[in-house]
Amino acid sequence: MFAAGVLFAQEESNKKTKKEEKKEEKRKRTNAMIKQEEEGVLAYNKQTAFGLQLRTNGYATFLEIGKMKSPRFTNLYSLELSEIFHPKEEKVPSTDQNYFGGSFKYGKINNFYQVKLGFGQQYVFGQKGNKNGIAVLGIYQAGVSFGLLKPYYIDIDDNNGTRSIKYSGADTTAFLSERILGSSGFSKGWNEVELRPGGYVKLALRFDFDSYNETIKALEIGLSVDAYAKEIEQMVYSKNERLFFQGHIGFVFGGRK
Repeated sequence: MFAAGVLFAQEESNKKTKKEEKKEEKRKRTNAMIKQEEEGVLAYNKQTAFGLQLRTNGYATFLEIGKMKSPRFTNLYSLELSEIFHPKEEKVPSTDQNYFGGSFKYGKINNFYQVKLGFGQQYVFGQKGNKNGIAVLGIYQAGVSFGLLKPYYIDIDDNNGTRSIKYSGADTTAFLSERILGSSGFSKGWNEVELRPGGYVKLALRFDFDSYNETIKALEIGLSVDAYAKEIEQMVYSKNERLFFQGHIGFVFGGRK
């Protein structure tokens, strides 16, 4: 009985010692991160960021999850939604000035949206140096891109009333006629979306100017290229492309912990 009691006491003591060691290690890590923050060094385990981009050919928004691997490198996982405009598309007024919401894009065949899933890394070129400094970060990503082609519908007056048409079949001539009243609206055509699989690569510089490491406020400037297996039809009488190059400037915000 006495021997059993001694063994039980030793096991309990070892458990307490291990718990104390873990607490001490956690306390040291926390203190180290606090010291790094005071010195202007980005210190965190995870980060979540949201971004808005204005592009040379459209716009985008994205969600980004980061896991820090070392003081310099962070792994990034991203989801991005975007739209690409054709350089020749422009809004023109309706042929009927009394038609409500009568502007449209003449000769536009499809709206071209993208859903992207990517993986990449963030590299720290320069730390903030102090709480009022700016961290310079390099971003590179690659992943899959799902192109979504939504038919562009317009309303026309065909003498029997107003009807909505797209560029195809018997309506091809009417689609380019002088009887166009205006666009049919954003909601029209979603049940006819065609999928175009592809891939993308992105390079960017991010300038984090937030005073606190727990939050993210950054300006991003970068370039990206999208490639698709099939050509993307966007405009009448224009070359269909498979490669899309674009520059962007964006604002990134979020948090770290």
